[in-house]
Amino acid sequence: MDLLVLLLGFLLLAVVIALVGAPLRAARDRELAGERVLNDDDPERRQAYERARLESAREAKYGEIRDAELDLRTGKLSREDYDAVDAALRAEALDVLDRLQALEREEGADAGEGARETQGGSAGVAGRDSARDEAS
Repeated sequence: MDLLVLLLGFLLLAVVIALVGAPLRAARDRELAGERVLNDDDPERRQAYERARLESAREAKYGEIRDAELDLRTGKLSREDYDAVDAALRAEALDVLDRLQALEREEGADAGEGARETQGGSAGVAGRDSARDEAS
C-alpha cells in the first residue's frame, strides 16, 4: 500500500512537471527551429507594454475626471475645489495623451510606413481632440 502511494505521488509529480514545463519547452523548440521568439528585451514587446500602460492611464484619468464632475454635482466638492482638481486631472490626462501620441509616432517611424504615419498622425490628433471633448 505504501509503495502504491509513493508511485502515485511520483506519477502526479511527473504530470505536474510536464504540464508546467510544456510552454517553456515549446518556446525553446521554436527558437531552435529558427522562429522569432519575443522576450522581455524585444522592443516590440516593450512598445506594446508601454502602449497598454498609457492606454490604461488614459482611461483611469478619464474616470477620475468623471468622478470629480460627479462629486461637484453631488455637492462633495465646491466649485473652487473642483476647478483646481479638474485642471490638474486634465493636465495629467493631456500629458498621458501626448506620450501616447509620441509612442504612436515612434511606432510609425520604426515601421517605416509613411502612409501609416500620415494617417495615424491625423487620427491621433483627431483622437486627442475627441478625447478632450469626451473629458469635458
